[in-house]
Amino acid sequence: MNYSNLEKVSAIPEAASMIESFRSFGYSVETAVADIIDNCISANAKNIYFNSIWDGDKSYITITDDGIGMNNEEIIQAMKPGTQNPLARREENDLGRFGLGLKTASFSQCRTLSVLSRKKNCKKSYWTWDLDYVNKSHKWELLKYIPDLFNNGLDNSTNGTIVVWSNLDRLIPSGTPVSDINSEGNFLEIMEKIKQHIAMTFHRFLQENKINIFFWEKLISPWDPFLSEESATQIFPTDYISLGATMKGYVLPHKSKIDEKTYKMAEGFKGWGEQQGFYVYRGKRLLLAGDWLGLFRKEEHYKLVRIRIDLPNTLDADWQIDIKKSTARPPLVNREQLKAYAMKIRQYGSDVFRHRGRIIKQRAGQEFESLWLDKKKGNKWYFIINRDHSLVKKFKEQAKEEPEKAIDLMLKFIEETLPSKTIFIKESEQGNNQKLPFNDSSNIILLSVMKEEYDNQIKNGKTPEEAKQKISTIEPFNNYPELIDNL
Repeated sequence: MNYSNLEKVSAIPEAASMIESFRSFGYSVETAVADIIDNCISANAKNIYFNSIWDGDKSYITITDDGIGMNNEEIIQAMKPGTQNPLARREENDLGRFGLGLKTASFSQCRTLSVLSRKKNCKKSYWTWDLDYVNKSHKWELLKYIPDLFNNGLDNSTNGTIVVWSNLDRLIPSGTPVSDINSEGNFLEIMEKIKQHIAMTFHRFLQENKINIFFWEKLISPWDPFLSEESATQIFPTDYISLGATMKGYVLPHKSKIDEKTYKMAEGFKGWGEQQGFYVYRGKRLLLAGDWLGLFRKEEHYKLVRIRIDLPNTLDADWQIDIKKSTARPPLVNREQLKAYAMKIRQYGSDVFRHRGRIIKQRAGQEFESLWLDKKKGNKWYFIINRDHSLVKKFKEQAKEEPEKAIDLMLKFIEETLPSKTIFIKESEQGNNQKLPFNDSSNIILLSVMKEEYDNQIKNGKTPEEAKQKISTIEPFNNYPELIDNL
């Protein structure tokens, strides 16, 4: 199109309404903090410090780093919305995308965002976005202001940055006094969620890149969702997806194979069932945790399965990475490959769950003897006792001399080995295809035993109706009233 001949008019957005709209991107406080930490890592920080001070509605949050820092002009540029084109090529370790994170993440939680920074061999400098001022002035103007508490910030550092959130109106209602115990308790709970989210989102930086993140001056320990250092964890080969993306499967140990502390830690703050699924990373930074990406539903017997997906930042558009960096959607062309790989890992995970972590290996010349057999007739599944099992044969022999003891032992083994986990898995996956009891030729056996019991009741002096009434109270006869009526 030839633009030179077209009439033009300026369409600068109205400052107050636009900047308030930035507050509605759907950040949680945890994802907002993570977005600021992204900037610290991109600035080559080795030490990052999260801090918060409770002071009622005057409370504040700070994130400090020892990265390369910014000079005065660079702070102004960083404070401008949309400083980077999301289509522009960026460094491999750059965790940003839209150039909006610092602003949208901060505005989602506070009305006053201050940035104080110092670059090596430069003076420290600072600027502030104050949304109340923008609402009054209707201008895109930064204020040369920093809260009094930070006037001496970075005085003892050659480089680094401090981000200050004050007027935390999304966390603490205006007018909340410092003495409000309930509000303080809620504030502390939110801080704990932030700590857990940092430990999960940046665990690979904490483990592999030797970056230190401090929370209230205490070093955060990484939360490794894969228990990759546990000897009982099954780790599967890496599979290549496309254009630099890869995936790697993990089946975590059964509870019986790890200590209680490790088991509790591995369930995270969502619980084992919710942690299963894909973990999508972009430049080692976790974007999405415990999600089957619409390919499967979460089920109890797959709770040990976790699959790591690594994406380069060149695939942001293909995987529909959002501004909050908290969602990802695989391209249609990759979905079948993801599904096939996941099905294989899920089968391993289901086996570990079913067998309580025991891996049953068949040795040459030996065949495993299962007391219960998984059978199928047509499309209906069911379980039977293995009549050829050595124990069953033993009980039959024993019954010739000690029938009561043999029967009691047999019943005990049936009770203790009932394949409840396998039945649970079958029921959840193929519930409609379970064979109903006595619905084929085996109902002849049922009817035969029922008639014997009926005859026995008659011999003991009961009338036919009384005998039928008694039989209707005996399981499993009670499930077959039509057979009882025909006795």
